[in-house]
Amino acid sequence: MKISVPELPAGMRRVSVAMLLLVFAVQLVHVARVTSANWDECHHLYDGYNILTHRDYRLNAEVPPLVKITAALPLLLMKIGPMPAQDKSQALNAFIGGREFVFGNGGDRVLFPARLMCCLFALALAGLVYMVTRHLFSGWAGLAALGLFVFDPLLLAHGSLVSTDVASALFLFGSVVAFCRYAERQTAGRFVAAGLLVGLALTAKFTGILAVPMLLALALAEGLRQRNWRVLGPRLASAGGMLLVGWVVVWSFYGFRYRAAPVGLDLSPLTTPYLAGMPNAKDGAKLAFVAKYHLLPEAYVWGLANTKYTEQEYTSYFFGKVYRHGPWTYFPVAFLVKSTLPLLLLLAGSGVAWWRTGWRRLSLLAYFLVPVGVYGAVITTSHFDIGARHLLPIYPFLYVVAGGVEATMLQGGMVWVAIAVVLLGWQAVTSVRVMPAYMAYGNEAMGGPLQVRRYLSDANVDWGQQLKGARQYLAENQVKDCWFGYFPDGAVEPRDYGIACKRLPTPSGTWWMGLPTEVPPAIEGTVLLSESVLDGVESGDGPLNPYASFQKLKPLAVIEDGVYVFRGRFAVPLAAAWIDVRRSAELERAGDKDGAFRAAAEAVTLAPNQAKTQLNVADMLAQRGAWNDALLHYELAEQWLNANRPELEEEEVGPAIRAGLAQARSHTK
Repeated sequence: MKISVPELPAGMRRVSVAMLLLVFAVQLVHVARVTSANWDECHHLYDGYNILTHRDYRLNAEVPPLVKITAALPLLLMKIGPMPAQDKSQALNAFIGGREFVFGNGGDRVLFPARLMCCLFALALAGLVYMVTRHLFSGWAGLAALGLFVFDPLLLAHGSLVSTDVASALFLFGSVVAFCRYAERQTAGRFVAAGLLVGLALTAKFTGILAVPMLLALALAEGLRQRNWRVLGPRLASAGGMLLVGWVVVWSFYGFRYRAAPVGLDLSPLTTPYLAGMPNAKDGAKLAFVAKYHLLPEAYVWGLANTKYTEQEYTSYFFGKVYRHGPWTYFPVAFLVKSTLPLLLLLAGSGVAWWRTGWRRLSLLAYFLVPVGVYGAVITTSHFDIGARHLLPIYPFLYVVAGGVEATMLQGGMVWVAIAVVLLGWQAVTSVRVMPAYMAYGNEAMGGPLQVRRYLSDANVDWGQQLKGARQYLAENQVKDCWFGYFPDGAVEPRDYGIACKRLPTPSGTWWMGLPTEVPPAIEGTVLLSESVLDGVESGDGPLNPYASFQKLKPLAVIEDGVYVFRGRFAVPLAAAWIDVRRSAELERAGDKDGAFRAAAEAVTLAPNQAKTQLNVADMLAQRGAWNDALLHYELAEQWLNANRPELEEEEVGPAIRAGLAQARSHTK
């Protein structure tokens, strides 16, 4: 039996939209309230407040200012304590100073209102998805798209955080929509609106740069869609004009000042040597040209360079293995794991739905999805494989498609109407079941949240957001004696949330932040491990991971699908060895050479199968002139470097090992 679902009256439609947005807002506020600060939020908020009050863009130049200053606006109405001393390197000032700033001013007292400000980006994006889908298809399509969107776990996980991903999705989507609207009817207002949105995309996140190829590709697609190449020139010219407006917007966010900070203050490292040392010399040369002629603000140029450094430095976890750079399949797999099954099923049926409704809609759909293809092509060839959150800019487009498919189903028979309703209900149930642990969501076909770590880690599961849940677990189980290997330790610390566990070392906390840590070769009691620490996201997998032995154990509990709890007595010799290696360096700098050697020797005893421990003791022996013994340990360091995933440690220890070998061999001939 064929049916045709009539359109809702305008009043009922508005009420429905308002109710769905309210449901979305309630979920976002709940996440903002019950989750702890993650890796990035404190330094984003600290930098945003610093920009607003001092016009200093140095602290966190790795991210453009829009989201940070938006988040920090409520703080201007509060009494804020003195800014932390900036006596460390620029990156450490941002992370450690950010933690001191947030928790020195009451923690949630400043973080919660900042998160509420960032919820506005998510709510605006939801509203825009509805309006676009309704414009392209129908009111029912708009409501269906919105209904699916507001229950998406990935969007709920990131929509209330002080981070750039959702804002980037909003303004990239808005830029494309505005360009399409301008293509329909060329007016000055639509042209300026598109340019402004391009500028906001550029100042929300550096992936906003992708607005450039997106608009150019859309101009080309417009000529193809209309089968009239005469429109290509005007469309390319209008795209160029919009980018020019966006360029002015970027400068406005930096106060139309080239320098990153007031006179007398410099970025660290300085811009010129930073660009000269980039991993790709061609990238460095291009950005040096931009900096030389002040084509973009200094902090923006420095930040663009930083994205290339971090792309080179960050490791990637994929199917249980840590890579220096993830394979090109990383983001396609992340999409399949982190997207809901209702969305995937609707996308799978989109071709059939539009084939049934005619060529005009199909060609319009293809045109509208050009930016998804551009974004996907770029991101799959990048090496920044650390989280599905980087896919967020494609989701608004996909939910527009899903809404259109739902509306097509509503014009079919009763069976199709029932399927459409079931898919909408399924989406809602999916969201409610994982609340508030949206970060770790994985769809049912992939095994659910606790199975995501089989494929992905980092912000796909664990961004350090579970400290409030961990505190509650420890209190309910009356745990007093505990150890905690916490992923963002230093950027946020368990004690900030009243957790008194002893610290287990992490790579960032040990080697970069230098957090005070004492750990014996064996520990006893309750052990909490962030999922990213458990799976060696930073350290590397297998023998490079000091907590690899825990992977074979059944946890006592899993807190918010991201913190694993164990109880008993556990050997952690590599963790203890890390601390000995660091202590040996500290003692050497203090002039205690004997103490430094003893610490280095202890590290080798605890973890002889590590390039780092062998190199450390070899260097100590070389300083003592014990060249035969030094040569032996340099050779062992090289052996273990080659045995233990050399691509992960080569940059850190490879050159030092080879230099030590050459020197030792020259002394033992």
